[in-house]
Amino acid sequence: MLSPVTDTDGAPFWEYAARGELRVQACADCGELRFPPRPCCPHCQSFASQWRPVSGRGRVWSYVVPHPPLLPDYAAQAPYNVVLVELEEAPRIRLAGNLVTGPGAPLGSLDPGRIRIGARVQVVFSGGLPQWVLA
Repeated sequence: MLSPVTDTDGAPFWEYAARGELRVQACADCGELRFPPRPCCPHCQSFASQWRPVSGRGRVWSYVVPHPPLLPDYAAQAPYNVVLVELEEAPRIRLAGNLVTGPGAPLGSLDPGRIRIGARVQVVFSGGLPQWVLA
């Protein structure tokens, strides 16, 4: 499994995920939730921020199922899905991940025929990575 490449702004997201928590950056002044993390609030331009827990509930906004030919590191795992999940409490935030049958389940464990735009999902964590299961 590939590990995420972190930067200063996004490092807390991955630290929380490693503990099994889904948190997103929020402006400490206006409260606007934002993702991806960045130093300045796009709503009020404040540099004050905090990390707020979110429920991990959402819905599939979009998805793709890549098939070979792919880069060698990915071809062995194909076909697998990649979903964009719109968070319940912040519909403008969409997180990328994989839809799996359960925590720790491998990529490709869910039949792609079961994936639907709008399907309700819940976050689970495997090796510090957020993944999604059908709710």
